[in-house]
Amino acid sequence: MSPPGGLSSVTMWVFRRPVVLMSTRSLVIFLAIATLTPPAAALAQQWPRFRGPDATGVSANPDDPTLPETWSTTKNVAWKTEIPGVGWSSPIVWDRTVFLTSVVNEGLEEVPIGGLYRGGERSTSSNVHHWIAYGIDLDTGLIRWKTDLHQSVPIQSKHLKNSYASETPVTDGERLYVYFGNVGLFCLDLGGRELWSVEWESKRTRGGWGTAASPVLHDGRLYVVSDSDEQSFITALSAETGAEIWRINRNEGTNWSTPYVWEHDLRTEIVTTGTDRVRSYGLDGSLLWELDGLSSITVPMPFSKFGLLYIEAGYTGDRERPVYAIRPGAAGDISLKPDQTENDYIAWHLPQGGTYNTSPLVYGDYYYTLLDRGFLTAHDARTGNQIYSKRRVAAGTGFTASPWAYNGKIFALSEEGETFVIKAGSEFEVLQTNHLDEFTLASPAIVDSSLIIRTYSALYRIANQ
Repeated sequence: MSPPGGLSSVTMWVFRRPVVLMSTRSLVIFLAIATLTPPAAALAQQWPRFRGPDATGVSANPDDPTLPETWSTTKNVAWKTEIPGVGWSSPIVWDRTVFLTSVVNEGLEEVPIGGLYRGGERSTSSNVHHWIAYGIDLDTGLIRWKTDLHQSVPIQSKHLKNSYASETPVTDGERLYVYFGNVGLFCLDLGGRELWSVEWESKRTRGGWGTAASPVLHDGRLYVVSDSDEQSFITALSAETGAEIWRINRNEGTNWSTPYVWEHDLRTEIVTTGTDRVRSYGLDGSLLWELDGLSSITVPMPFSKFGLLYIEAGYTGDRERPVYAIRPGAAGDISLKPDQTENDYIAWHLPQGGTYNTSPLVYGDYYYTLLDRGFLTAHDARTGNQIYSKRRVAAGTGFTASPWAYNGKIFALSEEGETFVIKAGSEFEVLQTNHLDEFTLASPAIVDSSLIIRTYSALYRIANQ
C-alpha cells in the first residue's frame, strides 16, 4: 500500500507532462526514487521510535501550521484516554495506531515525586506485576487491544521516579518490538499478537534505580544495550525471529542512554554512551572507536545533524558535564588530551554544556540543551560557538522529557505537566505556557498535525480544534 502522497500522486504528476520527454528507463528510475523517498507529509504520519523518525525530536514536517501551540486540560484536547498502571515509555505511532507500554501492580503503587533528590530508592515490591503493551486508536483514543506479556513479582527494585516500563517500543511498520529492561524483548504483530520473545536474567542497576534504555531497529536487526552493575552488554538480534546474531560484553556500569544507529557516507555505526567510555560498534559488533570523558551517569540519546554526531551527558553531581560533536570516520581512541578542545574527529567540545536526563535538540542552525533545573542554552550546531548561555525557562520545576520543535518554536515539558513554548533563534523568549496539571516524564510523539502526550495516568492527543 502506497503512503499518502506517494506513488499514486507521483504517477498522476508524471502523466500530465508529455511522455515523449522522458524515456522509459528514466521514468522507472524517477518513480522508484519517489516511492522510496516519501514527502514530509507522508513521514509526518509516523513516529516509529523514541524521538521520532530521525531520532531528533523535530517534526518530519516542521513548518506545519496546523500543529498545536496552545492547549490545556480542556482546550485543543482531541481525546484523553486513561492508561492503567505506570510507565514512562514514550508513545509511538504507526498507521493510525498509538503503541504504548505500562506495568500494572496488583497492589498499591506509590505516587512518584518530581525533582532531583536523594532517597528515591525503593525495595523490591512483593506484589505481582503485569507487563502490558497497548494499541490505541489514533482517531478516537479507544484502546483497540492490550496484550499481557509477562506476569511476576519484580526481581529488581527501581527508583521512585522510574517505572518498570520506561523503555520506548519501536516498530518497522510490520512488527512491534517491546523491551522491558528487567524482563526481556517481545515481538508482536500490529494487532497485538505475540510472535516471539527473548527473556534474559534481570541484573542489578546502580542504586537499584531500574532501567530505561530503549531498543533501536536497523535493516532487519534490533540492537539492545543492557548496562548494569553486574554484566553489561550490547546485542544484535534478528527482527524476524529474535535469534541472537552477536553479543559483546561491555566494561561498563549502569547507564540509561538509548543507542543510536549513525548512518553516514563512510559506514553505519551503533553508537553507545557510557560512564567509562563512549563506544561505537560496527554492524558486526567490532569496536570502531571510543572516547572517555563523559559524566558518571549517562542518559541523553546521541543523534546526528549536519554530518556531525552529537553526544552529551551531565549528571548534576559531576563537575564534568560535556558535549561533543564528532566527525565521521573515527578509529581507535579519540579522547581529547588535557590541553585539547578538538582533534581530527572531535569538531567541537563543551566541557560543561551537558544535561542529566533530557536529550538535546538541533533546530535550524542551533544546538539547544534543556537543563534539568529549568534552563535552556543555545550554541551554533556546526561550530559550538555560544549563541546564549543559561536562560531561565521556569523556576521550581524539573525537566525530564526531551524538548521538541516546530513552527519556529521549542517546546519544553516539565515534570509538573507544564509545556513552555520558547521562541527559537538567537534571542531567548518564553512565549506562553500550556498546562496539563499532572506529573509527566515521557517525551511526546508528533504525528498527523497533533501531539501525543503521556502523563502519569493518561494519554492525550492534542490537536487544534
